[in-house]
Amino acid sequence: MSSLLYIIAIILLIGWVLGFFVFSLGNLIHILLVIAIIAILFRLISGRRI
Repeated sequence: MSSLLYIIAIILLIGWVLGFFVFSLGNLIHILLVIAIIAILFRLISGRRI
């Protein structure tokens, strides 16, 4: 389960970067970034390494 959160966070970060530089979808890209950061913070709080 923890590796799944890490993979989702990476996919969301890549999507945010691509969207920010290529597609410019507005607020959707920032929502993806926030979700990725929340997933990483959840992983850190649960005591696992990134």
